[in-house]
Amino acid sequence: MSGRKAGIRRTGAQAAAGVRVPSRMRGAGHRASITAVQRYLPDRIVTNQELERLVDTSDEWIRARTGIRERRILDGQPTSFMAAEVARRLLAARQLDPAEIDLIIVATVTPDMVFPATACLVQHRIGATRAWAFDLSAACTGFVFALVTAAQFIESGAHRCVMVIGADKMSAITDFQDRATCVLFGDGAGGVLLEAATDPSVGLLDFELHADGSGGPYLALPAGGSLAPASQETVAQRLHYVRQDGRAVFRFAVGRMAEVSESLLARNGYTGADLKLFVPHQANQRIIDAVAERMRLAPEQVMVDIDRFANTTAATIPIALSEAWEQGRLAGGDLLLLTGVGAGYTWGSALLRWAMPVPSPSA
Repeated sequence: MSGRKAGIRRTGAQAAAGVRVPSRMRGAGHRASITAVQRYLPDRIVTNQELERLVDTSDEWIRARTGIRERRILDGQPTSFMAAEVARRLLAARQLDPAEIDLIIVATVTPDMVFPATACLVQHRIGATRAWAFDLSAACTGFVFALVTAAQFIESGAHRCVMVIGADKMSAITDFQDRATCVLFGDGAGGVLLEAATDPSVGLLDFELHADGSGGPYLALPAGGSLAPASQETVAQRLHYVRQDGRAVFRFAVGRMAEVSESLLARNGYTGADLKLFVPHQANQRIIDAVAERMRLAPEQVMVDIDRFANTTAATIPIALSEAWEQGRLAGGDLLLLTGVGAGYTWGSALLRWAMPVPSPSA
């Protein structure tokens, strides 16, 4: 297994005292803090009952095994449409001009096309003429990876305002003849603005990220890349749709999500009891429940919306984060943990101290 943890640096006195200092405490810059959070979900709702008419499944079976009762599906538009809607809402929430954005990162596994990057299409759609842009592909961990990546530009002082969006149109790569996978996914987008925190106690505190490429065969899109370019054979074999070994992925997700969450909390002197909110990737209700139980979290500490939106891959965490904030479940100073696991395998957590106040009723 290969992996990467947030760097730890010790000064001489601190090393002697055994104090572990997160690397982000060393620089001259500021912590990266979330200053706006928004989401976009398509209007069309597809219920489990509708899927019953497509494949041999049932509402009872889907709910019992996944916790999902419905999902959103985007018709007639690409991933960049949802991501751009989130971007516009972020700008409006902060009352910013698009020219004030320095960088746009879009985490996605369903880009509009192989190239150009979907982030570049978003940049053009919103008129962010000064921003550079790129896509990041880490599947369901994509938003956590992108958030941490973006934070480095804020903390280094290179940029003042970075937009991070997770967006996936999973219906575009879902085989609606495969009952094992078609019930799992939905379409959606969510995102945040990152800016330098004026309060040194808030923002991204620490992170831990990992990858293990040996898990690649268990969750993949087999064709469409340089290994298996599109052909009559790959289309006939339906290789341009998601393939998953559900049992292997389930076991891996439960173990690694709990492991990385507990590791990051412990390294910073916290336990699950210190969290105001845990925002996990929304892949399966049973996975979320198992991780929460292992971390000894109360139900009110865990954000769940998989029942209504299903698995939107890189979008699940920012969508859930946006909902949690609007529901008043986050206030300035709250400690929260974002954790994802996905194809690759990839997995990771980000520990943050929330900076935004509870939204007013009119917001």
